[in-house]
Amino acid sequence: MMKQAKVQSGKGIGTIAIGEAPIPEPGPGEALVRIKAATLNFRDLIVAKGLIPGLGKEPDVVPLSCCAAEVVSVGSGVTRVDQGERVVPIFAPFWMTGTTPDPRMLGGPIDGVARQYAVFDAESLCPLPDELGDLEGATLACAALTAWSALTAFRPTGAGDWVLAHGTGGVSIAALQLAKAMGAKVAITSSSYAKLARAASYGADLCINYRKTPGWAAEVRKALGERPLANVIDTVGAVQFDDNVSLLAEGGQLSAIGMLGSDFSWTRMGEQGVNLAPIGVGNREQHEAMTAFIAAHRIRPVVDVVYDLDRLEDAYRHLESGQFFGKVGINLL
Repeated sequence: MMKQAKVQSGKGIGTIAIGEAPIPEPGPGEALVRIKAATLNFRDLIVAKGLIPGLGKEPDVVPLSCCAAEVVSVGSGVTRVDQGERVVPIFAPFWMTGTTPDPRMLGGPIDGVARQYAVFDAESLCPLPDELGDLEGATLACAALTAWSALTAFRPTGAGDWVLAHGTGGVSIAALQLAKAMGAKVAITSSSYAKLARAASYGADLCINYRKTPGWAAEVRKALGERPLANVIDTVGAVQFDDNVSLLAEGGQLSAIGMLGSDFSWTRMGEQGVNLAPIGVGNREQHEAMTAFIAAHRIRPVVDVVYDLDRLEDAYRHLESGQFFGKVGINLL
């Protein structure tokens, strides 16, 4: 038997339950993995609270989409992975390449990784290099890949580009680390001076407290000049659309990612003169390219706090509070 969590989709964080389930067996083309660590994303709150109706499998789902694991055994015909290998299951297990996202995503439409063992299609597993620990590897599948896609999939980030990332959650801090490794300069906004100080320690070139400086867009212009930005990592949503667009250089990109403060910015897709890129995480090919880049540049993803699986509800509450930097982790050992 193994330990696993379930949440009733759309019924709230309070419906999270920890129980036991049989350890599954891999079939042809599949691999059984022992999950070591996982991390939370804002999307996990969306599923639990029903912020986007229908996103979570009914009536309940094994939550979470990001983990690091070790292969225990494989079914017939498997050549991609072998017993003992460290792996990361990709966010969308059936999206290997191409630009059209596959809607079957872990921790939403299909069961996720808040469990000690799981069976996956072996083709959906990517190697986890030794340069990264289990908790660091557990940041890659959603947050890091979203940031990577924003920085590479539509408008490649170049040396000297200015990137603006809103907030200090998983996507924004991954974007900060990746963009700096690409030679870009990064501006960060946050309501916390302590978090901005941490962002500066990771290389942020301009740090603005939007609570103390509500006119943050004017502050960016004052520091950098008119329309200075090559890319905005938009985790907040449409409420900041006009300010973000006003800062984009010609050819600059608004990377529509999140809805922390309002509807997604892609609700304003098609507005004249706006290069808006809807970011849908990414495929296996992108995941592998990102992982190789992270290992080569010795990037160490940031996990701020770790909870045991038994305290998954507390981890959700901590995520909901916003009182974290980078990622909230889950120990599954």
